[in-house]
Amino acid sequence: SSAYAPIDAINPSKPAAATGLIKGALEGEDEDGDDDGDGDRVVDDLKSGGQPASGKKKKKKSNKKKKKVVTIQQTTPPRVALDTLFANQPYPFGEIIEFVPRDANLRRTTAEELRHLSTVEKMDDDFLHDYRQAAEVHRQVRQHVQTIAKPGVSMSHLAQEIEDGVRALVDHQGIETGDALKAGMGFPTGLCLNNIAAHWTPNPGAKEVILQHDDVLSVDFGVHVNGRIVDSAFTIASNPVYDNLLCAVKAATNTGLKTKNTPSQEAGPDARISHISSAIQEVMESHEITLNHRTIPVKAIRNITGHDILRYRIHGAKQVPFVATQTTQRMEEGDVFAIETFGTTGKGYVRDGVGVYGYGRNEHAGASGGLVHASSSTKALLKTIDQNFGTLVFARRYLERLAAGGVKNYHLGMRSLISNEVVETYAPLVDVEGSYVAQFEH
Repeated sequence: SSAYAPIDAINPSKPAAATGLIKGALEGEDEDGDDDGDGDRVVDDLKSGGQPASGKKKKKKSNKKKKKVVTIQQTTPPRVALDTLFANQPYPFGEIIEFVPRDANLRRTTAEELRHLSTVEKMDDDFLHDYRQAAEVHRQVRQHVQTIAKPGVSMSHLAQEIEDGVRALVDHQGIETGDALKAGMGFPTGLCLNNIAAHWTPNPGAKEVILQHDDVLSVDFGVHVNGRIVDSAFTIASNPVYDNLLCAVKAATNTGLKTKNTPSQEAGPDARISHISSAIQEVMESHEITLNHRTIPVKAIRNITGHDILRYRIHGAKQVPFVATQTTQRMEEGDVFAIETFGTTGKGYVRDGVGVYGYGRNEHAGASGGLVHASSSTKALLKTIDQNFGTLVFARRYLERLAAGGVKNYHLGMRSLISNEVVETYAPLVDVEGSYVAQFEH
């Protein structure tokens, strides 16, 4: 029998509703919207006096049809909440990998053991339920976006499709106070073209950007349920000239995971992050791409990293670089990691670009942020941020779509919060002009 038989036994097959995106809404109703009938029945043919016409009973056929089974399936675009699709059913488990200890003599120190026993205790049924729901939402929205991300589509339309889909599937629109903290976007939708490696999103009032045939587009978005964030990204390119770039980055990400068709496993409890980083760089930089009759080596970006994820915080304290590094950090039981890699035809080093990607609350600034002498509008803005986003990173359009017409005239207050280090701002990260960057994340 297979070594993975015990794992397969606890991974139930997905319900029909989760197997794909199917056009249309509900089935099983007549064209007039009425439910179907119950089938044939026997009736007495009675005269006006209530006496039978003869001693025999006559059978009369009902005009009603037999009742059909109503199957609720996902729409295109996805807008049916997962609670409806998976009523009284568990969410898909995803892939479960059996952990094989690398060294039988490896022991954690007492401090590490106690710290992570505390973390593992928090991994209860709710923890797994929330993560599996967020993962299934991401999967369904991701599948839809891959069908519409074609040359000619605008970045604002793509972002809207992603965000509308996520909010519909988690059944939280994020408009009323506090609703976005229950479930929704884990961070602003990233739509990065060509030399923009990360942290670009369309902003209200900005010039529209249209996807072209020769563009390389990275799509990075997160879904959270009760603060448990699923972070995943992919890159698409219509022009096959970029295939080697995408292949290099995807292979590097899979090397960091090492979960399929391989005798060894990189990521997992006790894994040394330095080993993972070295393996990623070796695979990434074994590839090259030919552009305009020039052969260009694919480089791993040196100053972006994979990372662990904490509750309501997309970046924790641990980092997984894409280049060889000296660190004593390990992956430990209870950690949640986003394994991602970025490959580029440029210099392999990014800097801040022009514009604003999003804002995030500085959790170390305290509840009031020390804004003793701040204006009332600045304090009101901080209260709105705390009530609706907490430590989740958010975009300008998330702020402007809140209830009662959204937050208006907030720019001066936001500058005050940033200058007082109460709120942090994030800019796009770019490589040199004319280069191309690809990203894959799991």
